[in-house]
Amino acid sequence: MIRALTGYSTRHPWKVIALWAVLGVVLSALAPTLIARVTQHQTGDFLPRSYDSAAALHIAQEQFGVNPDATTVTVLVARSDGKALSAADQERVETEAAKLSQRRVIMPREDDVPQFLVPDRSQTPRIAPAMTAPDRSFELLSVQLIGNPSDSGVQGVYRTFRDATRTQFSEAGMRTGFAGSLADTVDTTDAHKTAATVASALVMGLIVLLNVLVFRSVLAALLPLLAVAVIGGVASGAVAGAAMVTGRKLDAGTPGLISVVLLGIGIDYLLFLLFRFREQLRNRPEQSAREAAEQVSGRVGTAITSAALTIVAAFATLGLATFGQFRSLGPAIAVAVLVMLLGSLTLLPALLAAAGRKMFWPSRTLRRKPNEGRAARLGALVTRRPLTMLTASVALLAALAAGLIGIRMDYGRGESGDRTPAAATAAEISRALPAGVSDPTSVFVTATDGGTLTTVGVDGLSRALTQVKGVGKVARTVLNEDRRAARIDLYPTAAPQSRQARDLASGPIRAVVAQHTPAGMTAHVGGTAAIFADVSTAVDHDLTIVFPVAAALIALILLLLLRSLLAPLMLILSVGLGFAATLGAATLLFQHALGRPGVNFTLPLVLFLFVVALGTDYNILIADRIREEMQRPGPARAAVARAVRHTAPAIAMAGLVLASSFATLATTPGSEQVAFAMTLGIMLSALVLSLVLVPALAALFGRALWWPVRPRPTVGGQSRRRATASAPEPERVTSY
Repeated sequence: MIRALTGYSTRHPWKVIALWAVLGVVLSALAPTLIARVTQHQTGDFLPRSYDSAAALHIAQEQFGVNPDATTVTVLVARSDGKALSAADQERVETEAAKLSQRRVIMPREDDVPQFLVPDRSQTPRIAPAMTAPDRSFELLSVQLIGNPSDSGVQGVYRTFRDATRTQFSEAGMRTGFAGSLADTVDTTDAHKTAATVASALVMGLIVLLNVLVFRSVLAALLPLLAVAVIGGVASGAVAGAAMVTGRKLDAGTPGLISVVLLGIGIDYLLFLLFRFREQLRNRPEQSAREAAEQVSGRVGTAITSAALTIVAAFATLGLATFGQFRSLGPAIAVAVLVMLLGSLTLLPALLAAAGRKMFWPSRTLRRKPNEGRAARLGALVTRRPLTMLTASVALLAALAAGLIGIRMDYGRGESGDRTPAAATAAEISRALPAGVSDPTSVFVTATDGGTLTTVGVDGLSRALTQVKGVGKVARTVLNEDRRAARIDLYPTAAPQSRQARDLASGPIRAVVAQHTPAGMTAHVGGTAAIFADVSTAVDHDLTIVFPVAAALIALILLLLLRSLLAPLMLILSVGLGFAATLGAATLLFQHALGRPGVNFTLPLVLFLFVVALGTDYNILIADRIREEMQRPGPARAAVARAVRHTAPAIAMAGLVLASSFATLATTPGSEQVAFAMTLGIMLSALVLSLVLVPALAALFGRALWWPVRPRPTVGGQSRRRATASAPEPERVTSY
């Protein structure tokens, strides 16, 4: 199947290139619209209904008409001179707010983007007075906008509304401030916009520069980016289409993560092909370029397929998760990687066949064999002192893994820590009112028989909640229109996304609700703090399932590929140690050194899947090459040295490119931990595990590493025993 795909692509390269070009243009244009339809930003919607906060969210939507796509912005209005608000000032605030609530906010559009490709987010916001500070220093307005806070159109609507509100109240002699998740997201995005643009440009420049330095070619430098961009556009459209067909919702951060993954692994796979293609042309100058492309693509395609399927299998296990954010992330990345695999077996071989030897123009390296360099010296060092190199690499990884001692999970939203205007406004509000005033914890009460409720009937519960330490204020009980549900809003003194607020919601508040809910009624605790408390429980449960299943699937793939029992075990243990070292290093930096509450709750699972799956890619390439070299005559350690010499340049460069692509996540608000951990994890996987630890193990165990099917040395297709009198074959200089 693999050779059939690569063979057809190299025999009909222009047909394949044209097909991918059409698909890339069409799906790249449609992807933003399709993805906008399948993303959601409410974390609570990813929880199963069995969780208390998810049940509360369902009641809020069904009984109180809460729009799941709505996001709330809190507007602070105060006098410009700092004096307390008078009755006339408050009346003016409400008058200006009424004017704003009647004005439709038009979404700004970019002139170079066709309107039909961008959903129109224009809307009329719902504005209502929320609360006045006890010292009358400010009044709060609650503004409801519809749409995902990560949607650029929604962000544009917010900016327009914010600027219009500032102008309108400024003319009335008042100042304004804006708080809430949307306000903080926009402020942080604007603050990081330049850095993100520069970082992306630097990564693209680095990839081009590395390719130029290695291949000394214009086409080899630019084709990786062009090809990956085309395949990535098709993959994004395929992910969005699959989500629409299956009815799954994606987390807002998933598309960006997919783009980074595809950039990294796509260029990795193309690099493996380019290195082997160049060596094939060096060794067989008389061979036609298309024939060389077909042979190389078929040979390397097997390793690429195994590596890609490892990633797919690992992420497919997320389908077993109970937390919907994980359950949608896994299949999405699996689909994207499958599309990249298809592109690697069709478009990339077609490009090699179409370009031929011009792929490496104007370099003259095809006319000469390269001298032995650092890769050869590394291979000699590892095989000469394998025990020393193994001990040193294990000691390094173990030292980093020691950082796991005392690790804590942070279930906040991963704020960047920037002092944004939104954060300053939230701090000003919390100095006069409970911190949870803009995002309360809510208790929803319903009758078990579906009957009607009265405020008197739930007064006992309301009074009991006022006695809970950490609850700054309890609002009056609100009944829905048909009086079948009641809502009690609580304003904790701790910030809604803090650990204190989560512990309060999941502990004392739920305990009081369970104890004081009247007979014949049920009550559920909802809100941001309660949701993230339940998310922590769901994630802890999912980790115990996904980790062992993913490890088992990866081990099975390695078993089938390597046809050995000992080698897969060694590789799994090595990537497991690499995962522990990476997570430990992240804990040391962010939790212990920088004083963060802990590491982001998604980091262990995402890191496990990426570092183990992507790290296994490099291990597969080096292990497959070691096995190939051990089929040649000579000592096992010499075979390992040759494998390192031939494979190290490709793995080192691929690791650097992939790590650089993950490093760009550092410019995304709240993704600093993921960026650091993924970058370090990939570098450890490529440079320490694949090029030192695994070869050292292979040098120590020799051909016994492949027990029970040990590779037999052959010469010209015959076993060594049958060819003892034959001269050894010339050493090949092919490499990935």
